[in-house]
Amino acid sequence: MEEISLKAQSLFHIGSFTFTNGLLLTLVVSAILITFSFVLRSKIKMVPGKLQGAVEIGVESLLGLMESTLGTAKAAEKYFPLVATIFIFIMCSNLLGIFPGVGSLSFHETPLFRSPAADLNFTLAFAVISVIVTNIIGMASVGTFKHLGKYINFHGPIEFFIGILEAISEFAKIISLSFRLFGNVFAGEVLMTIISFLAPYFIPLPFMFLELFVGIIQAFIFSMITLVSISLHTATHGEEH
Repeated sequence: MEEISLKAQSLFHIGSFTFTNGLLLTLVVSAILITFSFVLRSKIKMVPGKLQGAVEIGVESLLGLMESTLGTAKAAEKYFPLVATIFIFIMCSNLLGIFPGVGSLSFHETPLFRSPAADLNFTLAFAVISVIVTNIIGMASVGTFKHLGKYINFHGPIEFFIGILEAISEFAKIISLSFRLFGNVFAGEVLMTIISFLAPYFIPLPFMFLELFVGIIQAFIFSMITLVSISLHTATHGEEH
């Protein structure tokens, strides 16, 4: 039975830097998405083909959802790159991580690839980026001092206490985002490993489809929490969209 490891396994070292199988698949996903974007851009036409049409439908759907949350089409278009990048990258990482044959490749008896989100470093990095960038967006939108006033407020003891709670909630958001994504993806990997060992061939197929669904849903939840954070931070102090 394949060994179940809580952390990504090391493939080799570059000095003191450990190159893991989770990092390798992250680079593969990045290369695939970058290549796909350049290919798609070179094939854009006034009359879209099937691929361009499917991408446009996805973009319009996400923009519509963002507009309903942020209030205006202008705001949706402004923050679309961040939300879409988070959703697409996490979704593709999750899906490629359970792609048939990916887990069977090995390097020195170590699985060559592992779903990036099954490594807490990956999910923690995305959570930190999400929280920091949304706060920067808030400062750019309502002003640095007004935004930081949510966390540092000396107008009274109650306001000061509320500010402390707001700051704690941002740190709690990092923990919640990272562990939710990590927990679901890692649990899926464990489930697939056990099912494949106990009942190989066709039995794992339903569980694989379930993991595909979970991978998409978790990417959607992560990106939507980021979107809601943007909405809350840019609406601070009664800002109108």
